[in-house]
Amino acid sequence: MKLSPSAIRQRVIIATLIGVAVLIWLFHKDFSSASFSSIKWNGHVLAGLVAAVLAVIGRDLGLAWRFRIITDKAISWKQAFRVDLMCAFTSAITPSAMGGSALAVFYLNREGISVGRATTLTLTTLLLDELFFVVFCPIIFMALPAKALFGSVSIGNSAIETFLGSIELIFWTVYAGIVIYTLLLFCGILLKPHTVAAAIKRLFSFRWLSRWQKGAFETADNMVATSAEVRRKNLRWWAQVFSATTLSWFSRYLVVNAIFWAFVPAASGAVVFGRQFVVWVVLMVSPTPGGSGVSEWLFTNYYGDLIDSLSLALMLALLWRILSYYIYLGAGTVLVPSYFRASSKKTEKQALTSK
Repeated sequence: MKLSPSAIRQRVIIATLIGVAVLIWLFHKDFSSASFSSIKWNGHVLAGLVAAVLAVIGRDLGLAWRFRIITDKAISWKQAFRVDLMCAFTSAITPSAMGGSALAVFYLNREGISVGRATTLTLTTLLLDELFFVVFCPIIFMALPAKALFGSVSIGNSAIETFLGSIELIFWTVYAGIVIYTLLLFCGILLKPHTVAAAIKRLFSFRWLSRWQKGAFETADNMVATSAEVRRKNLRWWAQVFSATTLSWFSRYLVVNAIFWAFVPAASGAVVFGRQFVVWVVLMVSPTPGGSGVSEWLFTNYYGDLIDSLSLALMLALLWRILSYYIYLGAGTVLVPSYFRASSKKTEKQALTSK
């Protein structure tokens, strides 16, 4: 992804416009002021909103903790939070299908980690995130029936009902891809790095895959380099990084639980939490920046059977996106100028030193 101030501004504007346009369309179509006025703004609602904010903090605390662990505390807590916020911002302005974590290499390098090691660490975090889904999705599906997780679709709109009815197929298709990708990373990083790297290079040596050869070869080499570092880590290190990953993802999901507890306390907390696994897996194939537009629409309809009215569902969707998306869009917009100023000064200093 091209990283420049003008490109970033353009992406922020596009992401915001998509999300706002979908919300305006949804509110115009389904919002009722009567439903909004029926909300009782009391201490219970306030406590739920405070819990949602604490869950947001937990999400960032988990990722910052993970950056501290994987760098062997080579970066401070302040630097770790800064890398976390910039990664979240990048994810917010790039299509979910592409992911924004690749620029973690740039952000870690900006904080003093060498490019080679930053690449290794980024690949490790990718393995941890994928492993989280592989481990916990089966647990969720053993704890809750599929009917509760995929929802009951009966909203009077055939197009929406058709899409929501296919959520289960989309979920299992994407999840199968995650499992395969995780197995590749696991084998390439921990079990047989040289074997997997050689297989990747052999595969992408075919003419019909040659256009992706350079990236594939780099990935293969990065796997070997990553393996050389992380295979030396002890069980305590792995327990810490996976705990940090779990804290981050669970906190991300609990934002929705807190919102439901505030406004729809009768809804099953287990179902609300479990459906977040489905939402985030489905959003991995969203073509829009940060799932913008798709997320709001999906939340409103997917959680609609747990909420009394579409108007309230829209309000909860907006609140969820503010806490899980727009705050990172804003934080990144504030942080980006300082990153470019620092990078420019670093480049100038290196140029002067080389003379």
